[in-house]
Amino acid sequence: MSEETYEIQEAAADVLPEPAPNPDPGPESDAVPSAEGADADPAGDGSADPDGAGEAEDVEGVAALELKPALEAVLMVVDEPATEEHLAKVLQRRRREIADTLRELADEYDRQHRGFELRLVAEGWRFYTRAEFSEAVESFVLDGQQARLTQAALETLAVVAYRQPVSRSRVSAVRGVNCDGVMRTLLQRGLVEEAGAEPETGAILYTTTHYFLERLGLRGLDELPELAPFLPEADAVEGDSQEGMPSFDVDDSGDEVHDRTQTEH
Repeated sequence: MSEETYEIQEAAADVLPEPAPNPDPGPESDAVPSAEGADADPAGDGSADPDGAGEAEDVEGVAALELKPALEAVLMVVDEPATEEHLAKVLQRRRREIADTLRELADEYDRQHRGFELRLVAEGWRFYTRAEFSEAVESFVLDGQQARLTQAALETLAVVAYRQPVSRSRVSAVRGVNCDGVMRTLLQRGLVEEAGAEPETGAILYTTTHYFLERLGLRGLDELPELAPFLPEADAVEGDSQEGMPSFDVDDSGDEVHDRTQTEH
């Protein structure tokens, strides 16, 4: 049995319902500040509060940071172009200083012929890979044989493997999180494929592919390991597969996922 087969088994075990955490950790304090406490700082600017002084020091620390590396650090984590106004507010600098420094950084990257560039797009700044290196980036992103699947992808693939054919919404219900992005990744890597539509809802159904079997070293789906050694509710799962595709609902607590069959008893 291949290493990836064991990973699929473990991922299948990970997506089982677990006891929901206590939704009520205890009453929160609703105490209203006393008049004495309010009078302790009549100015309302934190001048009489030691904690307020600490916050002022933090603010000064941000403003005292070296600007170029601070900008690089912020731009490294943005998921959309950052405007000069926003950067000026975050780093507590004048907009003109931010704008000039951003252009200096962009010129430096161009002179150094870095693999990325800093560009002004849609009134904001963001890092982009240079077009001349697009083939390298594409090779890395699309190379499914080299890149290992994340835990989320393994869990999603396990649900599809043991519940197929299955819709995205039901996969998401089993895992308790939205799986659209992970499903797109599995489709791009050729591990799952569309397999018609669900008659009742019209939702697209997904199954695993021949490439999935190749990667796991299996001749067919009947060689997938049984769930019994790994999952405490294996009997229920096997019953579902015999009676029909189950539906999945989230209980009232919103923390634990339960499954039930479509068949009425």
